[in-house]
Amino acid sequence: MPPPAQESIKTPGLSLMATEGSMGEKRPDQEKSRSIIRIEHLSKVFSAHQVVVAVDDVSFDVMQGEIFGLLGPNGAGKSTLIRILTTLMMPTSGRAIVDVYDVTKDQEKVRGVIGVCPQNSSLDLELSAYDNLDFFGRLQNLNEDTIKRRVWELLEMVGLSDRADAKVSTFSGGMRRKLEIVRAFIHRPLLLFLDEPTIGLDPESRREVWRQISLLNTENTTIILTTHYMDEAEKLCDRIAFMDQGRLIALDTLKQLQKTIPGGEKIEVGFVHFNDAVIDAIKSHPEVRGVEVKGGKVHISSQQGTSLLPAILDDFERYSIGVTTLSIRHPSLEDVFIHLTGKDFGERDAPVVGPSRRVP
Repeated sequence: MPPPAQESIKTPGLSLMATEGSMGEKRPDQEKSRSIIRIEHLSKVFSAHQVVVAVDDVSFDVMQGEIFGLLGPNGAGKSTLIRILTTLMMPTSGRAIVDVYDVTKDQEKVRGVIGVCPQNSSLDLELSAYDNLDFFGRLQNLNEDTIKRRVWELLEMVGLSDRADAKVSTFSGGMRRKLEIVRAFIHRPLLLFLDEPTIGLDPESRREVWRQISLLNTENTTIILTTHYMDEAEKLCDRIAFMDQGRLIALDTLKQLQKTIPGGEKIEVGFVHFNDAVIDAIKSHPEVRGVEVKGGKVHISSQQGTSLLPAILDDFERYSIGVTTLSIRHPSLEDVFIHLTGKDFGERDAPVVGPSRRVP
């Protein structure tokens, strides 16, 4: 069931809508009936040598059971926000509620309902897969019988039951990452924070981790995912939040974010012989936002590219233009980020310093 519609979040120049819709397939009974995280005007300012605004008046909700993507370039404030939500850092101002607990007042209770899989591995390479999970279960104060049952459940889930007694040092990068993710899930947390879960993995291992994340989510675990891989967010996330220079600049489903791109979908039609008259015919369709001919192709921008395609092909046939290639490209999340910020996603944000920015 998709997350319910919420009121728009107002930031300068943008209306951020938490709308209905879901990109991933969910179990029919998977409810997203309440906010599992509620963030209200949260800010974090560092001022040891100079004022640095790491998180700047951020507000949004995360719905129970969804996979929520938190994206942005290095220095955007994602890591600081996650540290606050996982009680590793206190905010300067504002409020953050995890489940029903305030991160500034109920830190132990917050830690009891979350699991965290950090970007950098913290597995003990000299211990076996079983012993790594067993040790972490004891840290979570699980009883002996629960730990034993849960360890075998998780090893089976990630296909490592036959390697239970093998040292983790003998595992591939993908095997280690899968083990680390389920280790954070051993106590069945309500929320699972995954920080760059597939960084450095080969494509096959990445897809296997994606499958594992989706499987964990079917147990109605809410997942907060930070990633630099746009295809990963597109594949997994129900909703996606973009941060830039400490601010929340957009939050919505993939489809709604794609609609913010002027021109929307891109249709490319290849040809051998061309008739200029077809350009006016294509432009006559009200859905068309732009037409350009270059590189032996006609490039057409439209908010409704898929539904417009039959009419475009009719235009080419009417003017006896043979079509050699045909493709439709939807705007990517990177396209969305460039549109919102005017810069490439890979660019690192400079810290916001000095009194030029308001601090609540």
